Order: sequence, then structure tokens, then C-alpha cells
Amino acid sequence: MINRHEIREYAFQTLFAINANPDVDQQGLMESLAAAPGEEVELPAYLLSLVAGVQAKTPQLDEAISQHLSANWSLARLAKTDLVILRVAVYELLEVPDVPAKVAVNEALEIAKKYSDERSRKFINGVLSAIVRQHDLVE
Repeated sequence: MINRHEIREYAFQTLFAINANPDVDQQGLMESLAAAPGEEVELPAYLLSLVAGVQAKTPQLDEAISQHLSANWSLARLAKTDLVILRVAVYELLEVPDVPAKVAVNEALEIAKKYSDERSRKFINGVLSAIVRQHDLVE
């Protein structure tokens, strides 16, 4: 059984790969991430909805993130890992009512701990905290 943390990590990995190569076989990629070698896996519905949702809402997510960047920063300057982590977390914060804000933020920070560095983690935390405050979400 794949837990929600693993689902978020697979969604991050899938979206990062799509960002690098838009023609990647998304289904095959998610299956290879979620399955043990030689094992068939049924992809969790939440993984599919998270990836599809982030893709569908990318312009809105990027706008929400941009509002909380300092004046001399732009989305193009962000590390791609950080941008994808932020997109997944902001999608959960704004579009998935059954995920508490605290969980979305903590999960993003855990993924950042694994795939980014401490400065990025603090940056991601700052942006997400500002979005939580702006939308009056309970952290």
C-alpha cells in the first residue's frame, strides 16, 4: 500500500520529469516509480489527481507563488525542484480541502529536505507560510 507521503513524492518526481521532458510517458513513469521491479501496480487515485491537478492549474499555482517572491525574483530564477515542490504544495493548499494546511506544508518541507538544500527548505517554508496566511488557512 502506497501512503500519501510516497504519493506526494511520486507526484513531485513525475511533475519534475514532465517539466524536463513534456513528451515523457507519464503513466509509465508513475508506474515505474510506484512499483517494485517486475511488479504490477495500480496507481493510487490521489497520485493521478495530484499530477493532473497540478498540470491543469499550473498558471494559477505559478501566479499564487509569484505573489510571494521578492521583487528581484521570478519563477524562472527558482530551482526547478523548488518550483515543482511549491506547485504540489500550493495545489494541495488551495485545491484539496481534505488536506490540512499544516500537512501540505510539512510534506513539502520533507520533500525539500530530500531533494533540495536547507536554504531552499527555508524559502519554500516562507512562501507556503505566506500563502497560508493570505488565504487564512489554518496552519
